[in-house]
Amino acid sequence: MSDALHRATRAELSALPVEVAPRLLGGELRTVVAGSEVRLRLTEVEAYHGQGTGTLPDPGSHARMGPTARNATMWGEPGHLYVYLSHGIHSCVNVVSGPEGQAGGILLRAGEIVSGADAAAVRRRAVPPLTATARRDLARGPGRFGQAAGLRHPIHDGIDAITGVEREGARAELWLRDEPLLAVATGPRVGVAGIAGTDAFPWRFWIADDPTVSPFRWGRGARAASLDRGTGDPAPRA
Repeated sequence: MSDALHRATRAELSALPVEVAPRLLGGELRTVVAGSEVRLRLTEVEAYHGQGTGTLPDPGSHARMGPTARNATMWGEPGHLYVYLSHGIHSCVNVVSGPEGQAGGILLRAGEIVSGADAAAVRRRAVPPLTATARRDLARGPGRFGQAAGLRHPIHDGIDAITGVEREGARAELWLRDEPLLAVATGPRVGVAGIAGTDAFPWRFWIADDPTVSPFRWGRGARAASLDRGTGDPAPRA
């Protein structure tokens, strides 16, 4: 199987997030911020649908109640990046997908630094020299991923990863594999509350056995909801 990559197009991101999400795996998000380039190979993603998107209402989505100032980017054209603030601290990065006017996002949960590890380490305030574990963990989890990429809320929210046009001192490009990966695992989303964090929404996708994939944890009330469905224990791998 070829590992060749190509620049993503809007057409490739025009389907529903749950359909597009696994297609991102093995691709790259490439950013240049303040003159420093970092390339992140995408190893774990999660799909989220806004109000009226798809046939199954998604109670875990920021856009579940409709358009707001916070989630406005999710309602725009595919290929822009929805950058939001998590817990008032972490800037998390999503690829907008789906038809324009229907909200959808794919959270970039984890990645492998394939180029620019020194720049990523500076952004993460990691102390050199990096051990193998420290390098693995540079973008392991959505907050770390956003920090390693150098994209920050609110100034980079809406940046276009298709054209690569600069926004507030940053450029971003999304690259996809010519041939989609076959070894893709799927399961409940990480840390999402209630039914939205169970296998009723197996909308988390990751590269099987990749060490940079973040560990699974239940969201508030999700484990109980999963047990009520009779599918909750043991917790999903990775």
